[in-house]
Amino acid sequence: MFIDIGRGLVAGLPALALPPAILDAVERGAWIVFNLSGGKDSSAAMFAVNLILDALGHPRERRIAIHADLGRAEWDETPATVEDLAAHAGVPLTIVRRNAGDLFDRWATRFANGKARYEALETYNLIGPWSSSALRFCTSEMKAHVIGPHLARLLRGQTIINVLGLRRDESIARSRTPEWKADARYAAAGNPHGTAMMLWNPIAHWTTPQVFAAHDTLGIPLHVAYTCYQSSRLSCRFCVLQSLGDAQASASAPANRPALLHLVDLEATSTFSFQPARWLADVAPRHIPGNLRNRISLAKADAAERRRLEAAMPPDLRYVKGWPPRIPTIEEAGIIAASRAPILSRHGLADLYPNAGAVRDRFSDLIALKRAA
Repeated sequence: MFIDIGRGLVAGLPALALPPAILDAVERGAWIVFNLSGGKDSSAAMFAVNLILDALGHPRERRIAIHADLGRAEWDETPATVEDLAAHAGVPLTIVRRNAGDLFDRWATRFANGKARYEALETYNLIGPWSSSALRFCTSEMKAHVIGPHLARLLRGQTIINVLGLRRDESIARSRTPEWKADARYAAAGNPHGTAMMLWNPIAHWTTPQVFAAHDTLGIPLHVAYTCYQSSRLSCRFCVLQSLGDAQASASAPANRPALLHLVDLEATSTFSFQPARWLADVAPRHIPGNLRNRISLAKADAAERRRLEAAMPPDLRYVKGWPPRIPTIEEAGIIAASRAPILSRHGLADLYPNAGAVRDRFSDLIALKRAA
């Protein structure tokens, strides 16, 4: 079901997706929560939905905006932009943060934990620090897992509709974005409080030009990432899913340079590129000091050597759901020990299982632990 705000409310705006389940919840007085990133899509969704809610007689006092602050990963201008957007929309704003640190802390912790597990032979390959398209803990842990529980506590016993700015033409992964879905992650069906959560994607079918046109039509403020640096989308200063053009646009902002150098330093330390096919150090090399460029050159060589060593290890012994599938033969265990030694040395880790016998014993111990679990 679509509702045409372009004809009845504001000329030129595309229709909004308004599924029957969402309409029913709205008419019953559900709380509306606008999830704001500061980007063009979430803000367009908020302003367009506000028009529909007003037309439906939904009470303004049952609408709020929420923003998950990612700390150093955020553009400096994002907090003020989000506050400005909420003020323009006339909705109160709540800002939440992950208690265990920001996204930069999460990446550093992931690599530290990965090294410890590799040293203990609890992983077959060394694990890098970064999130990815297949492992988007930057979104789940830093945003959804912070916002969801907060809302479940704040609005306990209520029906909560989270309004998102997801659009199908953003990527292949989002091409199947539904207009809405129930969200039982933080309020299970049948919970004793009666809390119910829903996700609404009202502009899922909008195109990028339509989003920018909505900003012009409704006078919605745009983040400086778009207006000053010509980014195509707003994300973190540097995002693992970012296009080269957007990464270069971000690097051109002087306020983003400390973050750039911080992340490139972690590339050099970890020997893992920020994106699978691109080193962040190569995005704007003129901003990378000579000593750090030298470290990146060494890191690239070490990364190639790590991949060569890991490729030599028996592929059918790769861990399955965190556990070894079997005990290696003496020959296989010798290959594993020999492959691990240079990687352990590169990262200053102890070689606790330096020979075939030690590797076989460790695999045996791990398999026994799995059986006992």
